[in-house]
Amino acid sequence: MIDSTRLKSLLVELVQIDSISKKERQIALRLQREMEALGATVHFDDAGEKVGGEIGNLLARLPGSVPEAAPLLLCAHMDTVVPGEGVRPIVDGDIIRSDGTTVLGGDDKSGIAIICEVIRTLQEQRIPHGDIDVLFTICEEFGLLGAKHLDVSALRANAGIVLDSDAVECLFTRAPAANAMEFIVQGREAHAGMAPERGISAIKVAAEAIAAMRLGRIDDETTANLGLISGGMAVNIIPNRVVIRGEARSHDEAKLQAQTAHMRQCFEEAAARHAVTVDGVRTAARVDADVERQYDRMHVPDGSRIVRLVLDAGSRLGYTVRTMGMGGGCDANILNRKGVEVANLGTGMRDIHTVHEWLDVTEMVRSARIILEIVRLNAESRAGVETMAERENVGE
Repeated sequence: MIDSTRLKSLLVELVQIDSISKKERQIALRLQREMEALGATVHFDDAGEKVGGEIGNLLARLPGSVPEAAPLLLCAHMDTVVPGEGVRPIVDGDIIRSDGTTVLGGDDKSGIAIICEVIRTLQEQRIPHGDIDVLFTICEEFGLLGAKHLDVSALRANAGIVLDSDAVECLFTRAPAANAMEFIVQGREAHAGMAPERGISAIKVAAEAIAAMRLGRIDDETTANLGLISGGMAVNIIPNRVVIRGEARSHDEAKLQAQTAHMRQCFEEAAARHAVTVDGVRTAARVDADVERQYDRMHVPDGSRIVRLVLDAGSRLGYTVRTMGMGGGCDANILNRKGVEVANLGTGMRDIHTVHEWLDVTEMVRSARIILEIVRLNAESRAGVETMAERENVGE
């Protein structure tokens, strides 16, 4: 029942609308027209104002035909990472890829396109369903800011699905917590040719710290990365300031705190090895560290209603959907912390956050079929038809 041609056409259109983080207005207005044409009421919240963006989160309410069914939330994000402007998709049958100069933007416009196609199919086929809340967020790629500034009291649903991962038949129910870190290394400037011994190179201090640091895959639950570095004024000046930004993630809170402390300690120990006395005044290198919690871990129990709905929907379609943990964070981390129980279902996106990004429309169709079946099953189960998982649990 899912129209693959229409789904592909919408995706190709959406990826060509520029929407890097904080600049989502153009795609938001396009999606407003789409949702209103499907009979939903649409409004934008004030998240855009709070984060310095062009527009807020889009919230759409679609009335259901089964009043007793619990409302469901379907969520995806509108923004893309850079380079994400001027996307020129290459279409080869059901494979859609970037042209190698930008990302494709299937992260997360594939999720958006799937949600739109599911709702259109519900209406065309007159499939019974409960109320549906659609949430298209801003600034997901910029620290999950749209979800962080969402007032969840605007939602009717307290459970649902985020469509923002790769493998279609994987339901991600566990995700790590993450700390964002900024280290500012302070040295002492001096003329690099005339008096280098009067300076302390902040770049050298930072390099020593980084060389001593555990980065990358720390263990099966923990990762760490330094992704941005800036500093220096000219090649003939000993650099007196360097800024390094990074992160650590873990499914285990104690491991996250240990890795964060380790990264801070590496900078502090490197700085402690560097000092200089100039004109009788001693100057030592120092490090100012700022650690901010980006998001908390997500753990949706396998026995939760939303997980049972997804697994039962997959079973009805002959798909083997597995619950899994993932290494990245998404809007689901924030929504769960705010009391909306959601899990993250894949859309088939591949090589995301790179200029090699691609996806297969047949996988998008499979994801759309699962979402459609979740909506249908939700209406049936609240109308007196138990889910398969609920029947299996009888008498336990």
